[in-house]
Amino acid sequence: MTTSPAAQPRTLIIIPALNEADSIAHVIGLIRQHVPWADIAVINDGSTDETANIARAHGAIVLSQPYNVGIGTAVQTGFMYAARHGYEVAVQNDGDGQHNPAEIPLLIAQLQAHQADLVIGSRYIEDRGYVTPWSRRIGIVILAKFISLLMRQTFTDPTSGFRASSRRTIELCAHTYPFDYPEPEAIVLLRRAGLNVREIPVTMNPRYGGKSSITPFKSAYYMVKVILAIFIDMLRARPSAP
Repeated sequence: MTTSPAAQPRTLIIIPALNEADSIAHVIGLIRQHVPWADIAVINDGSTDETANIARAHGAIVLSQPYNVGIGTAVQTGFMYAARHGYEVAVQNDGDGQHNPAEIPLLIAQLQAHQADLVIGSRYIEDRGYVTPWSRRIGIVILAKFISLLMRQTFTDPTSGFRASSRRTIELCAHTYPFDYPEPEAIVLLRRAGLNVREIPVTMNPRYGGKSSITPFKSAYYMVKVILAIFIDMLRARPSAP
């Protein structure tokens, strides 16, 4: 039985996108199918292809950066839009087709049922057949154990960009959001602010279009730098929850 749109919170789907012309129409179409009550904001992060035009033609709100500013700034742009326009829930969904929009209602339901402030879709709570390159998987495991130890809460997929945020998280992230390594650093930011962060199992798809730029060297480099960044975050003043 499908829940009526009127019973759902006012929702914004935030899609950071850099040169996703091959997949953005497909992603928007699936979101329209599975989350018909939601608005969609594509954050065009300096794309040099037709990403912005295709997204606009398919009815999405398009917020274009003047050049490639990076994932953190792009996502914060979405949070700022959500905060200013009174959205109760914001959902991050990648533009490459890996995230399954059919599971967005599950994220939102968990957000509401557990009065959570952030619900992360994890690839690794259950084995659903998603294969991660070994070099990247090792880095994610190390990073997950590090953040779990630091926050005294178990996390399995801190790099997942498939997540739903409450109004409190929207307001905090619109004001303060990590730019360099936003997914893992945001967990630390929110937990230090006393917000409730949860994970649920999700199914991740292969990329629908485009090509990942992550190499084994970049995976190792990323892990080292994000751990250093989190150490620096811990030295800063504790953020205040809205």
